[in-house]
Amino acid sequence: MLISTWNVNSLNARMPRVLEWLEGVQPDVLCLQETKMTDVQFPGLDFARLGYDSVHFGQGRWNGVAILSKVGLEAAHYGFDDGEEPDPDSRIVWATCGGVRVASVYVPNGRELTNDHYQYKLSWLARLRNHLDRHHTPDEDLVILGDWNVAPTDIDIWNPKAFEGMTHVSKPERDAIDRIVDWGLVDTLRQRYPIPGIYSFWDYRNGDFHKRRGMRIDYLLSSTSLAAKSKADLVDRNARKGTKPSDHAPVLGLFDV
Repeated sequence: MLISTWNVNSLNARMPRVLEWLEGVQPDVLCLQETKMTDVQFPGLDFARLGYDSVHFGQGRWNGVAILSKVGLEAAHYGFDDGEEPDPDSRIVWATCGGVRVASVYVPNGRELTNDHYQYKLSWLARLRNHLDRHHTPDEDLVILGDWNVAPTDIDIWNPKAFEGMTHVSKPERDAIDRIVDWGLVDTLRQRYPIPGIYSFWDYRNGDFHKRRGMRIDYLLSSTSLAAKSKADLVDRNARKGTKPSDHAPVLGLFDV
């Protein structure tokens, strides 16, 4: 099963590229983030014509997550189920696709370390860990993938000094990701390629993509059960090229399921 994720930074703006990519790559599952659409606006029929069932959780101008699947899509769930008040943002959607429990996530950006949104980011990641504790075990086939807005280590950013005192690399954020991983998840791409220079996001400004000044903030975290079936990992840099690309590239994982 080929499972993929892509922050498209507005599905309306990127729809032709997404359709072209789906036809060319043919992933079994594609998780989308930052669709910036309501559920009514989501072009589910266009995806259905390519053989994909879909579920979308959106709120218009901001956020928005989706799962597309051509191996079945069941038991969709929106947000967290942790006994707390509903998350005000559309940032996580769950579904079972071909026997694998899949979550498409768009973790809050955090903005600045002194901003309230940063505390929201930390609490959001803690809620995800709590949801896993309540509803899942590492011995089931599960993958959480999307835009995490956290570079897990210094080799996941082009220049650690350039990010000192900023979000995406702070110790509390990285500790929050570590707590999620410690539940029983594996970053299979990093396990397979423990080397610098692998990125999934390049800022539009200053020619960062061409200068290879990127960050790895989009990734798949797979349960130990699913990670044992991992066959390959890839960042599709070609999708970051051309006319009107997203500032993120798709990330893919191949599993023997």
